[in-house]
Amino acid sequence: MQYLCGVMHDIEPHFQWRSVYMAETDKRSPFFGRRYNEFGFDHQLYNFYLHPQWDEFGSSTLYGKLLFVDYDEQFALIELIGEWNDVLHNDIMLLRRHLSDPLMEEGIVKFVFFCEHVLNFHADRELDYYEEWVEELREEAGWIALINTRTHVQEELEEAHLDRFLHFGEDFNELVWRTQKPLLVFQIIEGLVTGDVKRLGTAD
Repeated sequence: MQYLCGVMHDIEPHFQWRSVYMAETDKRSPFFGRRYNEFGFDHQLYNFYLHPQWDEFGSSTLYGKLLFVDYDEQFALIELIGEWNDVLHNDIMLLRRHLSDPLMEEGIVKFVFFCEHVLNFHADRELDYYEEWVEELREEAGWIALINTRTHVQEELEEAHLDRFLHFGEDFNELVWRTQKPLLVFQIIEGLVTGDVKRLGTAD
C-alpha cells in the first residue's frame, strides 16, 4: 500500500474509451463541464497527490472516474481510487448523492465499479445507504458490481456483510477489461450477475 500511494500521481484513470465517451462533455453526466489541471495536482489522498484526471465527489479519500455511460442499456462503468471510508467520511453517502443519484435520475440502474486501486474499505455499522440504494435499483432490475477488488478489501467487504447488497468476490475478480470495448465488458459482468457467465478470465 505504501508503494502504491507513493506512485499515485502517475496512476491515470483508464483513457482508452475516451474516443467514445467523456463525462465532462456529456450534458447528462454529473461531471459535465469539468476542467482538469494540466500543470499541477488538485487532489490528495492523505499526503499523496493524485493524477489530476481523477474526479472528486465530496470525499477526501475516495475519487473516481466515470468511464462510460450507456443510457439506452442503462449502465455506467466507473473506476475508483483511494480509500473507501464510511466510518470517517460517509463515502457511500457522498458517492450516492454526487454520483449515483444524478445518474439514476437519468435512468442508470446498473453500476460497475472497477476497484483495483481501492486500497482499503472501512465499513460503518449502519448499512442503510446500501440497503436503500439496492432496493431502489431492484425495482428497475438494477444492481451494483465491484470488479477486481483486492483480497483484503474483499475480506473487509465480507466482514461488513455487504455481499447482501453488492456483487463482488472471486467470480468478479481478474477481469481483463482495459483492452475490451465497454459494451462487451458490461455484457460479461451482467452475465455474471444474472448467472449466465461463470468466470471472467485472467488478470491483465
